[in-house]
Amino acid sequence: MVHVEGQTEEQVVNEVIAPHLFSRGYASVSARLLGNSRQRSDRGGVRAWSAVRKDIINHLHQSPSYVVSTMVDYYAMPKTGQNAWPGRLEAANRPVEERVLTVEAAMLADLQEHLGPGFDSKRIIPNVSIHEFEALLFSDCGLFASSLGQPDLAGRFQNITDEFETPEHINDSPETAPSKRVLDIYPRYQKPLNGKEAAANIGLESIRHECRHFDNWITRLEEAALSVA
Repeated sequence: MVHVEGQTEEQVVNEVIAPHLFSRGYASVSARLLGNSRQRSDRGGVRAWSAVRKDIINHLHQSPSYVVSTMVDYYAMPKTGQNAWPGRLEAANRPVEERVLTVEAAMLADLQEHLGPGFDSKRIIPNVSIHEFEALLFSDCGLFASSLGQPDLAGRFQNITDEFETPEHINDSPETAPSKRVLDIYPRYQKPLNGKEAAANIGLESIRHECRHFDNWITRLEEAALSVA
């Protein structure tokens, strides 16, 4: 089970990531929206960590073979107050990739504390996206543009990619988040429709090649299939 923050991430897990994991030994792979967000009137941001932790723990207790992961945007996480996610505040002033690693480690530590010392930590694979989902689509700008039916836009997407170390680093302020950059170039972009289709067309292999944190996550999921078998 992968706990995700949006419907596009849910589709990507179910339709792009799941087939790959089936080939690596998983019998079942599915996504669940954080806090059943389809039923929530307020869909902004990410649900409080205490509620997400409860969902994860409940799922882990259903079967000793279950592995639980997450696919959630670092910047959407509450960092103060009762809704705060572990490690989020401490991570704020660290280098980009260290931020998500800090939060992931804190999530794992918090879950282990609540599950007790006898729990197999290999069944928990925290994953925090460096920036939002659209960053992954810059892994192949030609296929991204073609997926939108606008192949002539490939060069404009590539110009953005060339400014950064990797596609996962595309962001330097709330006004220039990956999705907003896409909308500036292609205002008709619809994340639930276009995002999943683009990810499927680009393919898992290309995204992994360009996005090392994402690749590390998939590798950890692959390894978990062997460790809990």
